[in-house]
Amino acid sequence: MHGSLTLNGTTWPRLLSFVFGLGMVVASWLTVDHFFAANYPATIWAGSFCDLSAFFNCDSSAFATISAVGGVPIGYFGAIVGALICLGAVFPSEGFERSNKTIALLNGVGVVALLVYSVVIMGSLCLLCVGYYLCALASLVLFWRHGIDRAAPTFVERWVRPSPKHLTAFAVVTLVGAQGMALYHQVKRDAQSGGVAARIVEQYFGLPEVPEPSFLSPYWTVRSTERWEDAPIRVVEYGDLLCSDCLVLNQQMERLKEEFAGKLNVAFQFFPLDGQCNDVVEKDIHPGACDVSYMAAYDPEKFLAVHDAVWADFRAAKTPEGRAELARRFEVEAALTDSVTQALVYRILQTGREYEKTSDRFAYGIRSTPTMIINNRMIIGTYPYQQLRAIFQAIVDEAERGEARFIENWID
Repeated sequence: MHGSLTLNGTTWPRLLSFVFGLGMVVASWLTVDHFFAANYPATIWAGSFCDLSAFFNCDSSAFATISAVGGVPIGYFGAIVGALICLGAVFPSEGFERSNKTIALLNGVGVVALLVYSVVIMGSLCLLCVGYYLCALASLVLFWRHGIDRAAPTFVERWVRPSPKHLTAFAVVTLVGAQGMALYHQVKRDAQSGGVAARIVEQYFGLPEVPEPSFLSPYWTVRSTERWEDAPIRVVEYGDLLCSDCLVLNQQMERLKEEFAGKLNVAFQFFPLDGQCNDVVEKDIHPGACDVSYMAAYDPEKFLAVHDAVWADFRAAKTPEGRAELARRFEVEAALTDSVTQALVYRILQTGREYEKTSDRFAYGIRSTPTMIINNRMIIGTYPYQQLRAIFQAIVDEAERGEARFIENWID
């Protein structure tokens, strides 16, 4: 048959169509897997932390509000599109190809929209998503160059002539699968308040004890008592104000400080992953993080205001213009050249050298953000609210009673 991507026998365009469809399936399921791993870590060693690049960052996508629709990770829908492209190449028909051509067009538009949203709005890009974008756009090009009806006179005749029978079947299968995915998501979410939280608490108490830093930061994000040691829960947070995972942790802490009011102290231990000032770890992934740290540290009375302002407009703080405006707004421009402030921040981040390495890749235990030392036990990365709440509640119970209470008392 003349003018078809899949109906002219085993041709190289047809084979490429299958390959690109398979690529979409693989990339999509990897993003789905990362979505659940980032949002619902199953162990205390699987937290999410800044470790690759400020721009190429899959965690930002996993935590984004658009990462799931109705409880269904958007990667699921990408996998469905890829599977349809593969099946259309293996079991070709006119109706199948026309339907896939329309779907490929809509998918291409969606890919461009997601790419723009990621780069412009979130200021980051997931490498797994990039793999999907490339395969999706390549598939669209194949339909454009070799697809059925490509010689039709109008755009609608070329691109929008799907088979109602095929579309109905696709929609039914997609909706049934989406319902199953949403139920699985709900099970994962519910598990955070039950068995997973219990396992996390058990693993937390099994961690070796480590000392608090020799120099504790005077900048506290939560202060329940005048003396540090008087609070039942004491968190030393090694953080970077330009780290997206630290932003997630801050959102968790905003909830926890209300629930554990009067029982929680949190010291913000500056650890910018910026080679301008950090020589503890060889990671230069957040340019400008040292400058933001200086601005936050310059005036102790303004620390919380600057700290909260960065998180409130995180995207702006990652740009030189946004940081300049932040400095003007809080009148801390002098921080960028103040040797006393810079020396203080340097002294704080140097305490990262005091901990034994937790990875063969790095010389010291403090090597990523966020890293928390909670009552002398170190955990790396972010965790769901339910897991942190369970740890905090178990600590309070142990402090108040001298021993941990029954599990039902510290998990929802």
